[in-house]
Order: sequence, then C-alpha cells, then structure tokens
Amino acid sequence: MSPLFVFLFVLSFSSLINLSKSNNFTSQNSSIIGNTIGGNKWISIASTIVSSSGNFEMGFFTPGNNSNYYIGIWYKKISKQTIIWVANRETPISIYEMDFAQFKVDNGNLVLTNGTRHIIWSTNINYTTNFNNSQVVATLYDDGNLILSNNSTNHLWTSFDHPSHTFMPGSKFGYDKRTRLKQVLTSWKNANDPSPGPFTHEVDMENKYIGQGVNMWNHSVVYWNSGPWTGNNFTGVPYQPNPMFNYTYVNNEDEVYYMYNFFNPSLISNFIMDVNGQTKQLLWMDSTNDWNVFYTDPKQVCDVYSYCGSFGICNEVNSTSTCDCLSGFKPKFEKDWKLSSFSSGCMRKTSLNCGDFGEKDRFWRYKNMRLPTNNESLRVGNEVECENGCLEDCDCVGYAYGNGNIGCLIWKREMLNLQQLAQDNVNGSTIYVRLASSEFSSNQDQKQTSTKLKIAIPIGVIAALLILSCFFIYYRKRRNSKVKEGSTKFHRQNTEGEGLELIDIQDDDIEVPFFSFESILVATDDFSEQNKLGQGGFGPVYKGIFSGGREIALKRLSSHSGQGINEFKNEVMLIARLQHRNLVRLLGYCIQSSEKILLYEYMANKSLDTFIFDRKRSAILDWRKRIEIIEGIAKGLLYLHHDSRLRIIHRDLKTSNILLDEELNPKISDFGLARVVEGKITQANTNKVVGTYGYMAPEYAIDGLFSIKSDVFSFGIVILEIISGRRNTGFFHQEEASNLLGLAWRLWTEDKSMDLVDQKLHESCNKEEAIKLINIGLLCVQEDPKDRPNTSNIIMMLGSENSNIISLPRPNQPAFMTRKCGNNNNTTSSSNAKSDGVSNNQLTVTIEMGR
Repeated sequence: MSPLFVFLFVLSFSSLINLSKSNNFTSQNSSIIGNTIGGNKWISIASTIVSSSGNFEMGFFTPGNNSNYYIGIWYKKISKQTIIWVANRETPISIYEMDFAQFKVDNGNLVLTNGTRHIIWSTNINYTTNFNNSQVVATLYDDGNLILSNNSTNHLWTSFDHPSHTFMPGSKFGYDKRTRLKQVLTSWKNANDPSPGPFTHEVDMENKYIGQGVNMWNHSVVYWNSGPWTGNNFTGVPYQPNPMFNYTYVNNEDEVYYMYNFFNPSLISNFIMDVNGQTKQLLWMDSTNDWNVFYTDPKQVCDVYSYCGSFGICNEVNSTSTCDCLSGFKPKFEKDWKLSSFSSGCMRKTSLNCGDFGEKDRFWRYKNMRLPTNNESLRVGNEVECENGCLEDCDCVGYAYGNGNIGCLIWKREMLNLQQLAQDNVNGSTIYVRLASSEFSSNQDQKQTSTKLKIAIPIGVIAALLILSCFFIYYRKRRNSKVKEGSTKFHRQNTEGEGLELIDIQDDDIEVPFFSFESILVATDDFSEQNKLGQGGFGPVYKGIFSGGREIALKRLSSHSGQGINEFKNEVMLIARLQHRNLVRLLGYCIQSSEKILLYEYMANKSLDTFIFDRKRSAILDWRKRIEIIEGIAKGLLYLHHDSRLRIIHRDLKTSNILLDEELNPKISDFGLARVVEGKITQANTNKVVGTYGYMAPEYAIDGLFSIKSDVFSFGIVILEIISGRRNTGFFHQEEASNLLGLAWRLWTEDKSMDLVDQKLHESCNKEEAIKLINIGLLCVQEDPKDRPNTSNIIMMLGSENSNIISLPRPNQPAFMTRKCGNNNNTTSSSNAKSDGVSNNQLTVTIEMGR
C-alpha cells in the first residue's frame, strides 16, 4: 500500500471524526465556495455557500443526535443553530454515503445525490422552452431565499415557494391559482428529526372569504382557524396589529397570499410551525443569546388536536408533564416522548379480554375530563346498560354517561384529544376507560389502591436499592472474573454429530448491537404465528416491532440446523461491516442459551421471487422497474467484489435472496454462505459446496472452485429470470425439457430473443434494451469463467445507452443446459456437471466433495 494512499485515508478518517464532533455545524469543517452553485461548483460534506452579506449559510447538517445528514439553510450570524429550510426531509443521507454526496445544478435542476450518485431529491422542473442549461445557477440571497435562475430576472425555482416549517419575512404564504402551488408549513417530527410531522399550517381555500384565513391541521383534522382577514388583522385572533411588522394581503385572479416585513430590517425573526402543533413568531435577542417567543397560536398546547395522541392525557393544570398516558397504558414510542413529541400517543400494557373466558374487563374512572372526539351514541335506559353495552362491543374502549344530559356515549378503538380540566371547570365530564382486569387489584377501589401505593412505593424503592446494590457488587465481581476472556462463546452441535464444538465471536469482531432475548419476545409477541414471515433451512423469520415503532425482521436459528449456526457466526462477524444501499443491513444479534437470532432491517415487500414468479404481483414490476432492480443488484455485487473493505463472494445469489423495500429497491440478503478472499485474490476453493441448484456455476459445483465469476454466473441467471418471469429450475418448455438457460440460448441462436421476454412487458419494453439485457445475461452464464465479464464491466454495459447487441460481445454456449432424452430420466449437460446430491428446488444445499 503506497504512503500516499495511507496519508489520504488517515486524513479522510480524521476529518470524519472531527465532523462528528462539530456540534451539528458542517461549516466548522467546511470551506465556503461563495453564494452560488452551478457548473463546476457544488455543495459537499467539505463545502458550503454563504449569502453575500453573511446572513445565511447552506450546507449539510445533522440535527441534534440524529446520525443522518440533510441539506439545509440556517442563520449564519447567530450562535444557536436555527434551520429555516430543509430539502431532503423525507430522504436523509446516512453517514456512510456522505463522502460522495453532492448538492448541485444538473440539467437545469437542483439535485441532491447520495454516495452512490443516485438522485434522492430534485426541484423536478419540466422545461417547455430551450435555453442554455450551463448558465443555470442557484444563489443563496441575504433574506434566506435560495433561487434557481438562468439569469438575474428569470427565476426558475425558489425555496420561499416551497417552505419546510418556517415562514420567512419577505416570503409569500398563500396559493398560486395558475400553477396550484400552495405554501404549506409542516412541523418537524421532533426536535432531532426534520422529517414531516403531523402538524401543518396553510391558507384556508375552502371558505371564500373577502380575506382568506389560515388553518392548522393535525393530518386531516382542522384544530385552529384564524377567521378572515379584515385588512388589519384576523377576526379570530385577539391581537392588535404589531407596530414592528408591516403586513400585506394580496388576492387577485392569479394568486392569494400573505406577507410580512420588519420596519427595522436589523431585527432577526421568523415564524415557525413548531413540533408541538403551535405556530410561533420568534425574535432573536442578543441580550439572552436565544430566541424570544412573542406570539403563539393556539395559546395552549392542549388546544392542539390530539396533542398527546391516542390514549394520552393533556394536562396543563397540575402535572409535571404536559402529556401522560392513561392508567394501563405506556408511550408507544418512548424516544419521541423524551423529545417532547407526543403525537404518537400511548399503547396498552395488557390486551383486553373480549370473550366468554377469563375475567371480564373493567373500567377506570376519570373525573373532570374533556370528552374525547369521535364518539358514538347508544340508546340505553341507565348507566349499567351503558357499561354493559360497551363491554359487549370488542371495539369499545370507553364510555361516558349522563354528563350534562349527553346520555350514553362510547368510544371505539381509540380515544383522541383527551384533556384533564381543572376541578372548578364546569365543562368537565366523567369518562370510564376500559382496561384488562389484571390492571386492578381485587376487591379494591381506585382510592384504596392509590393510598396503598403511596405507602408501598417508598418502601419498595428502599428495598429495591438494597437489592440492586447487592446485585451490582455481585455483577462487578463476576464481570471482572470474565473480562480476560474477551469473547462471547456459545456451543453448537457439530455437523458430524460428534458432540459440542466451541465457537468464539471476539468482541472486536462484533459491529452491531446485542439485543436482549426479552426485548425480542416482546417485539414478536412471543414469536407468534401472526408475526411469522417465512421459513428457511436455517429456521423461521419473524417480524418484530421495537421501541419507537421500528419494524425489524428476525431470523431465528433452528436448533436442528448445523449449517445455520455457521451462517449465524458468518453474518455477525462479517456482514455487519458492509454498508451499501443495495445490501440488507444487519442491525443486531441475540445469543441466549440455545437461542441464536439475527436482526435485519425489515423489507415490506419481501423477496423478488414473490413478484416475478407470481401472475398478479409481477404486473407491479414494469419494464423500467425491472431494469432498476437489475442495476441495483449489479451495484450491490460491485460493492461486494471491489469496493467494500473486504472482498466478498456471496455464493448463494438468487431471486429469493433479493429483498425489496417499500419503493421496490433491491437489497441483496442472506450472507450466511458468503466467503471473504484476501487482497486481490478473486478465486478460492472448498471441500464443501454450498449453494442453490440452478444458480451454481459449473466450476463450483464440480470442482469446488468459487470466485467473483461464480457470483456473476448466478447474476446472469437472475437477469434472465427477471426478464422472462420464469424460473431456471423446474422449467420445461414444450417437448424439449430444457431449463431456462437452454431456452434462452436456443432463442438467441434463432434470433428470436424477444420471445423470452415476459408477455406482460412486450408493450412497455424497448426491444433493443431487452436484447441487450439478454445478451448480458448470456455473457454472465458462459461455461468458462474467463469468458464472463466482471461486475465492473457489467455496470458499464448496463449503464451505457450505446451498449446494444451490435457493440456487446456475442456469448458462447451457456453451462448446465440439461435435457431429457425421450421418456427416460437420463440427463446430459454442456459441462457434464454432476448433479448428485443437488435437489431440483429452491433450497440451499450442501455437497461434501472428496478432495
């Protein structure tokens, strides 16, 4: 390794460490490149732009303890980082992709590309007239507005027209009647997450007042309206015009909007849609070095609809916290609540019992409450009938009776907009919340329970502290006695059945967190069948929901799978080090007794084979999406073979090991059979052949030789399966009993390759593009590994628009063209491959080879 390479590596690594300590300001480690981007100037992790007078700065930032990166604009001259605009609120960039991320002008648009040069955010301007795109620049002005233009007067796009959560002085807040573009302020999810939250603020276009008012929404519910504009103020806002501001209202045939400016331009102020659902006017105070709030609506946070979420109580009277959960409930997302973002609400600690067995549910009483919304009425004669009516309905979660002659009201599924009112508030009502019987102490009412708790809690705390102290001393002694071992050890039954083999995973090798088995039991509901996603040779896969609502897939190792234990060790020690958008991420692991569990990011659409081989679901994957999937798999392979810290050979690439995320982006998974080869070595051998019939390269199946070219062979099969919608194995075509490779080769030699393409794609696909992909697929499955292209060449062939059937090399005959002769069971192959011990199915197999 050259000294120059070592120097550059150390320099970049040191910069990354310094960046993580920069208190969220990218600019502290960045160079300023002026106030414009365009041409050969763009914003990267190492650069920012600053407005001409230094009022505002634009670059990459990480809010709070969030590890993701966003492109945004913030105040330059104040000490407290205050973001006024964010571009990629819904598409953050991870720290692993930041080295090559760029915010730039491309083809007349502002675009944000991630580490793999994919566009994840764009201004999406469709031009109707031609002009010189090379002259398009984006300029950050001293009012905080980012303007994309091709000259000083022709504004193509502005950030003021597309606000995030801030309404800036001098910007318009309204609606363009021609383009139907509306300015909407959307809250952050929480103080550390700028992704869109539930609260929005926008002009009311439903009521055609002389002067339109403005609304605040919690999703689809309006909880505040200003009333119409009178010319001086809004009728629903009890504030006098502020002499600091100059308000403007415009309503003509083209647009309707509001605007405000300061009479004193030296003042620093903005108007935000806050994370708590309130709008606030802020003024920067140099004396306190902080923002001063001098206007808020609604005045009380409890007036924000469902501020505390489902089953949450808002209490601004006598509570240490504005939001609390009802008894028998707990915060749904604990992390959000710690950041004072309560809209996710609460969830039950114990499920209700709706049936004829077990103890019946009971009701907990709450006095002086604001009645929740979304109630239904029951026609009953008394309160007992009201209570029984709720108990008989499995969806009923609570009731109220006789409060102000309301009769019987019930609530189904959830209670929203709960508020604890003061004792002297005449509008308070009594409600009864349904809980499992186990939430109550037998033969005790609520008052007695509360009194005993007041006595028991201090005694319990003292006892608990004593027990914890003893446990801590014991734990320290036990930990000190084991610290020298330096590894996590577990036993497995070896594959020969010769007793127990000890396997060590060194602590330094583990780069993902350990999950407790108890947390996994909670997340999967004790591995319930309802949460089971599938079954493999290694064991079952489950869906788990962890704190914060994060969905994770769990692979639970079967105690009967010797191969599965090797997979476990391999993935924990190896795959956790790999980070690429086209690889499924390993998020953690668990070892407890005989339980060995791997935790992955959850893929909502499961695997690729569930789409392309399904008659109905395959229609979802149009031609363009299939090409994107092929390209994504190729990029993942390129990373494994060439770009990652380790050179990885997957050895089991197949459509069932390609998972699809919510946007149908492909991610290579299941690295249990993967192998690492050192340095520039591209080939190795093994005495044990593992893989899947129909995807294994001939040199691997026969001689145990595996290489990056054996992965390329598998990739060629995957390409042909994606294009044709047919499996390579278990496939018979008319009388020839040929597999998919045999059919593809025959159609190629007869110049009928389009017959291989899935019939559903014929109308949408490009013929030259289809033939090019078939050509690439056949190049990948050639019998001699030396003839197959490597992954970097495949990327070039896939990405080049000029790569067609004429310019690409012509393939040689593929391997494994099995055929049946007559009605007997004899088979032949172009490579005379042995098929002993390999089953004709989609299961991963192991073949012991004598060497």
